[in-house]
Amino acid sequence: MTDLATPSDLERGVALAARARKWGAWYVAEHRFRVMRSYLQTVLLTGIGNPLVYLFATGVGLASLVDANLGDDAFGGVGYLVFVAPALLCAAGITVATEEFTYPIMLGYKWNPVFLGMNASPLRPGQIIDGIVISVVVRMLLTCLLYYVFMALFGAVPDAAGWVAVPVAVLTGLAFGAVLMGYTSTLTEDTGQLAMVMRFVVLPMTLFSGTFFPLAQLPLYLQWIGWISPLWHGTELARVFSYGYAEPIWLTVLHVAYLAVLFAVGWVWARRIAVRRLSK
Repeated sequence: MTDLATPSDLERGVALAARARKWGAWYVAEHRFRVMRSYLQTVLLTGIGNPLVYLFATGVGLASLVDANLGDDAFGGVGYLVFVAPALLCAAGITVATEEFTYPIMLGYKWNPVFLGMNASPLRPGQIIDGIVISVVVRMLLTCLLYYVFMALFGAVPDAAGWVAVPVAVLTGLAFGAVLMGYTSTLTEDTGQLAMVMRFVVLPMTLFSGTFFPLAQLPLYLQWIGWISPLWHGTELARVFSYGYAEPIWLTVLHVAYLAVLFAVGWVWARRIAVRRLSK
C-alpha cells in the first residue's frame, strides 16, 4: 500500500494553509457573497424598490405639501426633498447593517455554526469577522450607490460633491452595524433581544435623528437621542456634501471622528468575542 499522504501532498497542504492564513478574510467574504446569492432577488428588489418608493413618496407626495406651506427653500435654502434625501441614503446603510449584522451572525455561531467549521481550518477568528465586514461593505456600497443614482434622477443632489454622501452612508451603516455585530456576538440564545433592538433602538434612532425634520425642532430633552445617534451624525455629514449644508468645520470633523470610533470599537469588540467563543 502506498502512503496516504506523499511529501508533495504535505507541501501542497502547507501552502494552502499558508494562503488561508494570509487571505482568510477574503475567503470568508467570498463565502458570504455565495450565501447572498440565495437571496439576491431580495437584495436587488430592496436596493431598487426602496429608493424608488421612498424618494417618489417623499418627492412627489410629502415634499409637495411641505414646500407648498413652507416654501421651496425652507430647509437651509433647499426644498424638502433635497433636505431629506441624504438622511434616507444614510438610513439605507443602517438598514443593510441591521440585516447583515444580526441574524446572519447568530446563524454562524448558533443555528448553523459555520463559524466553528471555519475556525477548524487555518482561518483565525478575527479573519472570520473581517471577512463578514468586507462582504457587508460591498453590499452596503452597492445599495447606497443605487440609492444615490435615484437621488440624482429625482434632482435631490444639487451639489457636485454630492457623491461623497455615498461613502458617508457606508460609514454610517458600519458605525452602527459594527456595534450591533459585537452585541449579537455575545448572544447565545435568541429570546427576542434582536427584535427589541429593532423596536427600541433602530426605530427611535430613525425618528429622532433629524431624519425627516431638523433635530432642533425636537424638545431639548429628546435631542440627546440624535446627538448620540450615528444616523444623525451621518445625515448631517451627508447633507454637507449633498447640498452644501452649512455647519462649523469642527462639527464636521466631530461627525467623522464619532462614526469612525464607533466602527473601530464595534469591530474590535466583535473580534475579541469571536476569539473567546471560537477558541473554547
